Formats: sequence, structure tokens, C-alpha cells
Amino acid sequence: MRIPGGKGETGTFEGRLSMATIDEQIQAIEEEIFNTQKNKATEHHIGKLKAKIAKLKAQQDLQRIKGAGGGKGYYVKKSGDATVALVGYPSVGKSSLLNRLTGSDAEVGAYHFTTLEVIPGVMEYKGAKIQILDMPGIIKGASKGKGRGREVITAARAADIILLMGDVYNYRLDVLKRELYEAGIRLDQVPPDIHLSPSDKGGIIVRNTVPLTKMTEVEIAEILRAYGVVNGIITIREDVDTETLVDFLAGNRIYVPKIAVINKIDLEYDDVREDIKNTIAHDFVPLSVEKEIGVEELKCLIYDTLGFIRVYLKPQRDKVDMKDPLVILDGSTVRTVCEHLHRDFVRLFRYAKVWGKSAKFPGQSVGLDHVLADEDVLTIVVRGK
Repeated sequence: MRIPGGKGETGTFEGRLSMATIDEQIQAIEEEIFNTQKNKATEHHIGKLKAKIAKLKAQQDLQRIKGAGGGKGYYVKKSGDATVALVGYPSVGKSSLLNRLTGSDAEVGAYHFTTLEVIPGVMEYKGAKIQILDMPGIIKGASKGKGRGREVITAARAADIILLMGDVYNYRLDVLKRELYEAGIRLDQVPPDIHLSPSDKGGIIVRNTVPLTKMTEVEIAEILRAYGVVNGIITIREDVDTETLVDFLAGNRIYVPKIAVINKIDLEYDDVREDIKNTIAHDFVPLSVEKEIGVEELKCLIYDTLGFIRVYLKPQRDKVDMKDPLVILDGSTVRTVCEHLHRDFVRLFRYAKVWGKSAKFPGQSVGLDHVLADEDVLTIVVRGK
């Protein structure tokens, strides 16, 4: 369906908005939507209002992301095969957990904000080297920079897993999840199944392969215009809502799996066990870092959640090494292996040969972008060899 363009609006409502903060503008527009009778005649008006909210939230996101950089300890060099970020409240045992998982010597104390900057360590497990980041505790308002929030958010956005951590005295993880959400981090979600093809003319054409029950095509078009798209085809393959569409258009969202951990179960855990289950509403790992309860189970869960695969290397004119596989993340390519082995392998790369699940036939010649599968055998051929 092609959606025609619309004219701008002026008036006292617009005038009030121009004098207000972004939060006040969003609140005023939401009240306007609530007070507007929903029918066919007001559909276009409501669409424009939702588009304005989307644009204002995008401005907030941009301000947060700009404010999240810089400063001592804000940048942590990634190392190992994957990165796990410990995100939790102050004094729930993140530093102690880092020490148990990695053998690091992070400062530990029974008081708030022992950790004042991001502290990395490396956990070696089943042949994989997994970087663990211990970060300052999150408090409400972290996404806006309160406490050490900017540092935490910056590091968390680069992680392959977010480990949410509470304890038996502070196990309501909603604040953590909300602060990460406000910073553009989407836990246990996948990117929206949407494709946009901008064009030079023709207006906005909305194509959907499933029924749209949460948004009208008019609302979709208005939000697109709020992001500067006035001509193009948008193809939607899921029943999207406003937030999902804005996530797609913003282009700065991070989609990452999470693991929830509740520490100190050796202390009064039985008294709050059922309340924790009802409050968290999803699986969590009961843990006692001090008593080493659940630590090995957590290591295994981290490894399984990351989704590692094993690749066996076969040098040219030699036997394959079946004893010491290279452990890499699922979805990795031949390029990933080359970068892991030596920085010159990509520059000198000629071709590779693959045996296994990812090959169409044994010994298939492939390029750098070939996606590998678990237990593949790989030979890399470089210039000069």
C-alpha cells in the first residue's frame, strides 16, 4: 500500500512542545494520544503523534550514546574468543565471581562500589578463552550516566553475553534490564525481520507478509518520515509494534543473550526462593560464590549460551590435528580463523579447503566469507606456501 505524504501541523500544542524538555514532550504527546478518540478519521493524526514520540526517543538515544564514551576505564580491549559482561547491583559479588571464574585478583569488599572501573579477566573452559568483565554496580539512572553508568553501558554494548547479577537481598532485576533497555541493549531478542529499500520517488510503500495488528500502515509511514524516509519500500515479516520499528530505524540497537544469576544462596535463600522465581519470571542460576556452589554449572552455561564450535586444522600435505581443535563462536567464517591464527593470514590468503558439515563436498575450495560448522576440518592456503 502506497501512503501519501502529509503536511506539517502548527498550533498551541506544538508551541508548548517546543518549550519543554524531551521527557516532557514525550509525556505531553502520550497524553494527547490517550485523549484522542480512536477511529478511522483520527488514524493519520495518531500516526503522526507516534512518529513524533519515535523521533524524540531517537534523540534521547543519541544523547545517551554520545555521553557513554570517554573517560578513564571506559574502553576495554577485547580479548579471547568471546566476552561476558557482569552487570549487577553494587555489592552482589561480581568481583568475587570474576575471581572464581578467572583466577583474577579483583578487589573485594563488603561495601558499595568496590569496583570503580571495568576489570577484565579470562576464563579458560573446554578450550575456549572467554573474557569476563567485572563492572561497577548499576543504579537507577545508569543509562543517563548516574554512578558509573556510562562506563558499564559502554562495556556492556560490546559483550557477547550479559550476565545479570543480584543476590538474595536484592534480586529484583527489573532496574538492570530497564537501564540496559534505555541504553539500546535488547536482551534475549533478535533483530526485527524488516527490510527497507529507499528510493527517489513513489512515496512510501508498506508490504507485509503477516497481518499487522499493533500498527497501521499510516503509523508506519509517519514513523518512517520522522526518520527522514519519504520514498521507499518497507517489507515487514513480523507483527511489529512502534518500539520494534523504531529499533530497526535507529540502527544502533545491540541484541545479546543474557544469563540471570542470584548470589549468596547460602544465606536465607529458602526464605525467598519462591519470591525470586515469581519476581524474575525466567530461569536463573542459584549461586554461592563464597561456598563455590553453582560456579561450575555457570561456566558450562556460559559456554553453551555462547554457542562455540570446534574446527580442526589440517596443514597442507599433512595430517589433521584431531587432538587440539580451534574453538570459535558459531557463525564464524574462514576469515575469523585466519585472524585468530595470525594477522598476515588474511592479507596473504589464497583459498581454503573444507571437509565437514559446511562443505558441499569433501575438500571444497572456499573463500574468506565461508561460514564454518562444528567439527569442520580446515586447510588454509596462503601466498608463498
